[in-house]
Amino acid sequence: MRLRVLMADDHAMVRQGLKALLEQEGFEVVAEAEDGREAVRLAQDLALDIAILDISMPSLNGLDAAKEILRASPRVGVILLTVHAADHQVVSALRAGIKGYVLKTHAAEELVRAIHEVSRGGTYLSPRVSRVVIDAYLSKSELPPDPLSPRERQVLQLVAEGKTTKEIAAQLDLTTKTAESYRAKIMEKLDIHDTAGLVRYAIRQGLIQP
Repeated sequence: MRLRVLMADDHAMVRQGLKALLEQEGFEVVAEAEDGREAVRLAQDLALDIAILDISMPSLNGLDAAKEILRASPRVGVILLTVHAADHQVVSALRAGIKGYVLKTHAAEELVRAIHEVSRGGTYLSPRVSRVVIDAYLSKSELPPDPLSPRERQVLQLVAEGKTTKEIAAQLDLTTKTAESYRAKIMEKLDIHDTAGLVRYAIRQGLIQP
């Protein structure tokens, strides 16, 4: 029985290229998504074995989308694709139960190996990602806890993407007043009091690309 795979990336050409590769290797790509929110919805509707998510996607980034998918379907093997192996992202992903972390520059070579390993219950990290994890362990660096709740992270990403309060409320199915309240709480927690500062923080956290 072929493994059922979801592919999520906001670049259509990347999705098409990886889909062709995976189908050639005998996997069944049952759905594609162009943002993290769509990926979560599809994962809830479909019986998946593997979800492959680009970490930098609009609306909801791959890391937060992965966390939502795993909360609803813990048995799905999640693999993140990324351009940069930042230590805080890698460690956060592993703590969240994500089993694969593949650099986009080596995706064609490593993705098939990652799917096989993750489908067997193992973990696959690109060599450069493994080095980041080892360095973090050897330096005994402990990541500070995220001050924001999952919903606040979602609101922050949308603020950093330039969405208005009304647009954020509509996208997250909130009232405008609630969306404004989330924004105020985020600013208070982070001690950041302008939109430009929130954008810079979102970039440092990998929620959006500069």
